[in-house]
Amino acid sequence: MAKSVLLMALCLLPALAVASRSLIDPYVPLKVPFRVEGKVYCDTCCAGFETSATTYISGAKVTIECKDRDTLALVFSKEVTTDSEGCYSTSIAEDHKNQICDVVAVSSPLKNCAKAAPGRDRARVILTENNGIASNRRFVNAIGFEMNKPLGVCANVLKQYQETEYAD
Repeated sequence: MAKSVLLMALCLLPALAVASRSLIDPYVPLKVPFRVEGKVYCDTCCAGFETSATTYISGAKVTIECKDRDTLALVFSKEVTTDSEGCYSTSIAEDHKNQICDVVAVSSPLKNCAKAAPGRDRARVILTENNGIASNRRFVNAIGFEMNKPLGVCANVLKQYQETEYAD
């Protein structure tokens, strides 16, 4: 009887400890905040991806948005501006464990490259400690704006990316 009670206690205590973690307030500040880092670029060739002709945008604005996974209601938002090299870096002090977080293109200071590129106008970022990522640094895929008209050098640039067909 004592052995079965001890065995039951050994099984239940870890389960209770794991279950109680889900009751913790999700907005408790982290000991080490997340560092969210990324780049914003101008797609000078309207290729839909970064090329050797790509330039990075100084002064571009992006927003980090987190939405409730069930209702999709916006629960967190933070705007960030890129530095002189088109990079942004900011800290997020809360764990957004059951939320969907994205970095979203807001604006570009370049008049000829102000339209957010379809498919590159947002990027997912994971802002929780409960996912197996050891570091608190989060690297986000580059956010893109596209040029109104491709540069003249783009034909040569895009030739670099063409597939070569091999004859058998």
